Amino acid sequence: MTRKQEIVSDVVIKFAGDSGDGMQLTGSQFTNNTALLGIDLATFPDFPAEIRAPQGTIPGVSGYQLRFSSKPVFTPGDACDVLVAMNAAALKTNLRQLKKGGKVIANTDGFDAKNLRLANFPEGVNPLEDGSLDNYELIKMDVTKMTREALKEFTMGMKEKDRAKNMFVLGFLYWMYNRDMSSTISFLKEKFGKKDDILNSNIKALQAGYNYGDTTETFTTTYKVEKAKMEPGSYRSIMGNQAIAYGLIAASQKSGLPLFLGSYPITPASDILHDLARYKHFGVRTFQAEDEIAAIASAIGASYGGALGVTTTSGPGLALKAEAMGLAVMLEIPLVICNVQRGGPSTGLPTKTEQSDLLQAYYGRNGECPMPVVAASTPSDCFDTVFEAARISVQHMTPVICLTDGYIANGAEPWKFPQSSDLPEIKVSFKKDLDEGEEVFQPYKRDEKYVRPWAVPGTPGLENRIGGLEKQDITGNVSYDPDNHQHMVKIRQAKVDKIADYIPEQKLDSGPAKGKILVIGWGSTYGAIKSAVEELQAQGHAVSHVHIRYLRPFPKNLGEIIRNFEKILVPEINNGQLVKILRDIYLVDAKGYNKIMGIPITKTELVEHIKKML
Repeated sequence: MTRKQEIVSDVVIKFAGDSGDGMQLTGSQFTNNTALLGIDLATFPDFPAEIRAPQGTIPGVSGYQLRFSSKPVFTPGDACDVLVAMNAAALKTNLRQLKKGGKVIANTDGFDAKNLRLANFPEGVNPLEDGSLDNYELIKMDVTKMTREALKEFTMGMKEKDRAKNMFVLGFLYWMYNRDMSSTISFLKEKFGKKDDILNSNIKALQAGYNYGDTTETFTTTYKVEKAKMEPGSYRSIMGNQAIAYGLIAASQKSGLPLFLGSYPITPASDILHDLARYKHFGVRTFQAEDEIAAIASAIGASYGGALGVTTTSGPGLALKAEAMGLAVMLEIPLVICNVQRGGPSTGLPTKTEQSDLLQAYYGRNGECPMPVVAASTPSDCFDTVFEAARISVQHMTPVICLTDGYIANGAEPWKFPQSSDLPEIKVSFKKDLDEGEEVFQPYKRDEKYVRPWAVPGTPGLENRIGGLEKQDITGNVSYDPDNHQHMVKIRQAKVDKIADYIPEQKLDSGPAKGKILVIGWGSTYGAIKSAVEELQAQGHAVSHVHIRYLRPFPKNLGEIIRNFEKILVPEINNGQLVKILRDIYLVDAKGYNKIMGIPITKTELVEHIKKML
């Protein structure tokens, strides 16, 4: 049988099925295989909110979107070329995201009468049979039946055999896109090396899926995506939460401070705790506290004792930590607070993404309580951003909030990881002795950065008072004096403002220095904004893009950049938060573009909106 190979430059695949179908594992394996080939990629895992929604229902659908390309990739794609639907609910949930003419790979066993009823299809309606998919290329496969047939020699139960369905589908896609299976086989050996039946059944199902594509005459075309033109170097696939963990370890090593994480599990931040717990050999200590307040309190205690104290959470946990953050501001000690944002308020959308905590990070504490805020823009940028958060924290003696969100926390991309020698040292100095002429330690005596000394408890001669009550300037004694309180409020703010002298000036990501429209972004909107602006620039429009990492204080030249443009657009996955701050500080008539659906902004919708502004 003659087959042809088609070279394509860009592919978007969405794996979708029940939360027990292993779609996240399937997607991550295809992602790792893609990364090993040097092809650029971006991913968007989409988890159900329920821990275990009823099988076959729409709330139980789990998805994993992967875009891979021979060109630079900044988003996981607006629409899919291929949709893998393991059941009727997966098809119904995701069909609107499939391009016309795209491929639907449907597991026919997931479209029986029961599954159709659970997915709320009308009685007697089957989308695989009624012509509703005529605008797509439909590939019907009884994955369940073929997986069971491939594993008929195994003595395991039918339920255990059916768990290998995802490997059958993965094998078929490896065949369709000319891939070698060895990376997944190695992964399976590492994961199930001591469980022969599970290991061998998964490998057999993987090979069966590949062979099905290879031997079935229905399939006449395979596809290949060439390597992307990327900067030479060693790359690995990285997810945002992983990058946070590695960035914190790097900051610990470069500062010489032991790393302590006090955390309470919360979606979507829990993986940072899981990852850091694996690195005790780097001197990392992790503590799973009984609640969010105990978690941050333990991290404050670690910082007071001379460690790099860190706590990780999401929006509801950040609210619970607010009083303790005020304590850290009053004590003026280092602390890194990582907030992986999700949809709110309250429990909200725990598995969906949102940029809804910026105003909480800015203002969400009692009293005048200023704290620096930084935000990561991509999965790999999480490493650099949290490293910088740690540097600012220990060198300016202040707690720092590092914002990411569910989109970049669970998304993945290739990362050209740095060598230790590439990273700057984080200079830390502890107070060891009294200054010349001092009779007693002056814990709030400041340097040119308004930074007070860091004295580790137990250092002889440096005894001092500690606590959340207002401090007298220089001495650190408790003070209720009104003039002193106003002075201390102003000086704590001045300390945060002074950080602007020690961070880089803002640069344009792309576009002319003056023009019609400046699109200002922060956090995970980076990919969509960059892609949209570059498309408009290619069409000859005077549109520029600025993406802000340092949200408090802003870089010193940001106002100057803003004044060079006629219109300012601020796309955000919230109801308009950065836009309020920019209006307040720079008195600019900035406009917002807001999407609050638990999913990222797409390039296409942003292009259309900017064209209307033009």
